Amino acid sequence: MNIHLDDFTSEPKVDGKSSVGGYSGKTVKPIALRFIHDMLKYPYLKNTPISGMGGIETWRDAAEFIALGCANLQVTTSVMQYAYRIIDDLKEGLSSYLGDNGFGSVQEMVGLALPNLVPTEELNRHSISYPKFDRSQCIGCGRCYLSCSDGGHQALEMDKASRKPRLNPKICVGCHLCILVCPSGAISPGKRIEAGFAQIFTKEV
Repeated sequence: MNIHLDDFTSEPKVDGKSSVGGYSGKTVKPIALRFIHDMLKYPYLKNTPISGMGGIETWRDAAEFIALGCANLQVTTSVMQYAYRIIDDLKEGLSSYLGDNGFGSVQEMVGLALPNLVPTEELNRHSISYPKFDRSQCIGCGRCYLSCSDGGHQALEMDKASRKPRLNPKICVGCHLCILVCPSGAISPGKRIEAGFAQIFTKEV
């Protein structure tokens, strides 16, 4: 889980030695969802009941596993952190969600998300969603510019007067790296359009 650079040991230490352990908690959730997806898409496991586990801490986490296709769930690390009362929170939150969205039972939402996950070659590669900039929320930190310049496609430039980013739609590929790094939430996905009709969405909302 780490390496101490003063003595080159790790944790937990037993007489200066450690070992490889397991991985649990909310950080494992994306990995768990990925493997559940892969199992449910595998033809020979198509009708096999799958129990979801790995990083479930809130009713939303639980609902995601159910929507992906899990008929039941298992929770361990959250109980260790928050005790058994976390189960009541999960049940109450999930029950409210089901009622608010017209579901009669948990079973009705099992697997609803699975058809929306397709191989990359089936995605619409002939469209693009440019980033949309809310200049009233922009703090002019330049993080989007630096990330796009060094790790993206050099599609942003900083206006020297306003210290606000400006997009070159002829270069932008719609990777949304700028959205990921913006600390103020000033950048959001724009309307998806057909590629070849380059536009820029910079209206303040």
